[in-house]
Amino acid sequence: MLRAYKFLLRPTVRQTQALTEMLRDHCSLYNGALQERRDAWRHTSKTRITYGDQSAQLREIRAFDPERQGRWSFSSQQATLRRLDKAFQAFFRRIRSGEKPGYPRFRGVGHFDTVVFPRDGDGCRWDSTPHDTHSRVRLQGVGHVRVHQHRPVKGRVKTVSVKREGNRWYVVLTCDNVPAEPLPSTGSTVGIDMGTVHFFTDSDGEHTPNPRFLDAMAEELAEAQRHLATFPRRTRRRTKKHKAAARKVAKLHARIRRQRLDHHHKQALALVREHDVIAHEKLNTAGMTKAPAPKPDPERDGAYLPNGAAAKAGLHRSILDAGWGQFLRILANKAESAGRLVIPVDARNTSITCTACGHVDKRNRVTQAKFACASCGFTANADHIGALNVLNRAGLALCDAAQPATQEARTFTRGWSHERQDRCRVAGETVALDNLRADVRSKTFAGQGD
Repeated sequence: MLRAYKFLLRPTVRQTQALTEMLRDHCSLYNGALQERRDAWRHTSKTRITYGDQSAQLREIRAFDPERQGRWSFSSQQATLRRLDKAFQAFFRRIRSGEKPGYPRFRGVGHFDTVVFPRDGDGCRWDSTPHDTHSRVRLQGVGHVRVHQHRPVKGRVKTVSVKREGNRWYVVLTCDNVPAEPLPSTGSTVGIDMGTVHFFTDSDGEHTPNPRFLDAMAEELAEAQRHLATFPRRTRRRTKKHKAAARKVAKLHARIRRQRLDHHHKQALALVREHDVIAHEKLNTAGMTKAPAPKPDPERDGAYLPNGAAAKAGLHRSILDAGWGQFLRILANKAESAGRLVIPVDARNTSITCTACGHVDKRNRVTQAKFACASCGFTANADHIGALNVLNRAGLALCDAAQPATQEARTFTRGWSHERQDRCRVAGETVALDNLRADVRSKTFAGQGD
């Protein structure tokens, strides 16, 4: 398995200065390569420059500027040029697919925060002083930097990245051949329904509270942002007060981000420890938080009709504050390491499908929290119903491959369409259908008393 380890660096004053200069020079290389591509395309010949063309010029660049570009690792500079090439590949891919192009932009020194060393031992060395009690990483042009290693590194180190976040410096190690650490089987399956009122609700009816870190710090953050807005947005040289105001806003955002990440890790670990199979909705958070398109008014030039953007702004902010996408990625990674199975299922109609009779109707969702079936009258918590439907759909994906193993399962699947039977072949691992269906039924009828 591939795994990434992130550790805090504790550089000296001189090493901090050298790290800052390394980011500055790599940023200059990135912008220079971008300018060369722009100029070549604007020329009448319409020349297209590739990564190979620019990588071949690195030797001359390093010889011409030995005190800056020649000071750093050749491989890290190639990685910076490869980063620009990937940006252009994504730009052309978006053009072909009809999306918003998003031409690669020049990077300011304060917005270029990562340098990648593609191979351990080439311009960098992890654990460069094994005889020392403290872990260190050696970086070309910087020296041996002390690392706050809070956990052991497993597997083989492939790449080393240096990252700046505010005033802090981190080293990120990408390792392969990391052994799995399977947990003992619990025999439990669960479905979860993500939300904003509750962070998620599981198929047992338990609600996990949403901490709302952004809302908790909104007042302090707004005050810091108002103070920052008093300074000119574009200036060639920032004053000390301007820099301090910007650092304070960045520090608050970083604190919120770390709190959210810590919460996601803890909740994902709790699910992985308690359940063998975890099902969740397959959510497109980028599409869910996309601003609605403007609606021009046909009767008035330059005027627009209401498109609901103001009404959805609060929902978008709540979804982004909850961080569903990050949580589900962490959950998948932890489940893979622990030998658990995570199943994403189709999210359509999970909150309006009755688990008692199967009736699908928008009227079933009476309020945000209340579910009342318009056909059979079954009532329950709406989030609980969504989690039960997620678990039910995961059962379809976990059916025995082509033919169910038990006679009860064959009877249950009789009359299914080919499309529905094909969904049973999605998962590589098989869970007995009769046990899973009994679990779903017991949780469904147990929820009738809610």
